[in-house]
Amino acid sequence: MSRLKTKDKVAETAAHLFYLKGFHGTSVRDIATKAKVNVSMISYYFQNKQGLLEYLIVSYYEKYLEEIEHVQKSLDSTHNPLENTYKLIEAIIHYKQKHHQFTCFIQRELSMDNILVRELLVTYLAKEKYLIEDVFDRVIYEKSYTTIEKECLFMQFKGLLNVPYTMPYEWQSMVKWDLSKDAYMKNYTNTIKLWLKTLAAS
Repeated sequence: MSRLKTKDKVAETAAHLFYLKGFHGTSVRDIATKAKVNVSMISYYFQNKQGLLEYLIVSYYEKYLEEIEHVQKSLDSTHNPLENTYKLIEAIIHYKQKHHQFTCFIQRELSMDNILVRELLVTYLAKEKYLIEDVFDRVIYEKSYTTIEKECLFMQFKGLLNVPYTMPYEWQSMVKWDLSKDAYMKNYTNTIKLWLKTLAAS
């Protein structure tokens, strides 16, 4: 097995175990056993478990923010702000769904106020907020909302984008009624668009 494949296998295994057992509930030996590698290989590639977590978070967020920036740059400023925001919603949900388990892990750790994860994410979360808020603000720009109301609405918007990953068990029980996870996520994405459309029309 090549070095690159070994590193990727360890990273994928760690992401899966972190999702199932949490960061603190997963040991380096658990990861090595599941990935069928020697513990020393984890030290070689990542130094330790925290180094492995940092690698996963950086990889996830660098690609995620790159995707958001790509969509944002492709938006036509002459188009309806609502339509532009729809494109951003689709890109965000698609990325989070593609990396479902690690997205759930991050959201869960943040909800428990994991200081380590929060410190690793502070810069990424600030940039994410800036990029998403920039597009969202254009939808409600001409509305007579107070600053606090706008902040609350933006928080609701971000909450809608994260609900399937902050409530994965409820999400899974809903998916059982649908033959396709993709179909369910398409319907869920449409409900966010409907909320936004209602907001823009009010």
